[in-house]
Formats: sequence, structure tokens, C-alpha cells
Amino acid sequence: MGKEKVSLEELAKKVDELLSLLKVISGDLTEVSISLKAATGRTAAPVISAAPSAKPRDINDVKQAFSTELTDVLLFGENEKFIIVKPRRFLGSDNFAKIASIVRDLGGEYVSAGRNSHFNVPKVVG
Repeated sequence: MGKEKVSLEELAKKVDELLSLLKVISGDLTEVSISLKAATGRTAAPVISAAPSAKPRDINDVKQAFSTELTDVLLFGENEKFIIVKPRRFLGSDNFAKIASIVRDLGGEYVSAGRNSHFNVPKVVG
């Protein structure tokens, strides 16, 4: 296979990674905007009301935040309050850091519980 040929699967992975990155950037910019408005005394209500965080999340919303490379090593489940993200196998430090960063951006956290360690992402945002 030549350098010019790129498989559709590789392109799809790259697009997924870019979408995840854009979601993170969008969230960060929203936070900066709110902070700047608060610092200048302006109300941040229009930004908050325009944010898509008013609706509950489902598993697909959380899956879309991850690249296909990362979703391949993760299991997704849910309970009453959280979308639960568990590793299928040992993640390694790079993948763990990527996943932890995305989960934090979604308002979630890592739960250290030995073999049952996982990430919790809240279903209700805000």
C-alpha cells in the first residue's frame, strides 16, 4: 500500500479524533467566556442558556467524545446517575491520560477500585 492511499477506517479515526478535540476546545472556550464575563461584571446567562448541557447524556453522547481508537479499548455502561466507562484491558499511561482528560472535560471522574476501577461521567450535566 502506497503512502498516498489512506484507508477509510484511518480517515474515520482521524475525523473522530478531531471531533473529540473540537468538543474539548468548545467546552474550554465556553468556560473562558463565562469567566471573562464574570470578571467584567457582565452576566453569563446567554452563554449558559445556549449551552447544550441542559439535556441529560446517554451512552452514545459519551462514546462520541472518544476517538474510535479509544472506544475500542473501553466498555460503556450506565447506572441511575452515571455513564460508566471501563477499560477492556490495560490502558497504558498515554491512553489513560487521554481518557482521563476527556472524562474530566465531561465533568466526570476516575474511581480507583483495583480491578473494578472505572470512570464515572454524570448523566445530568451542570
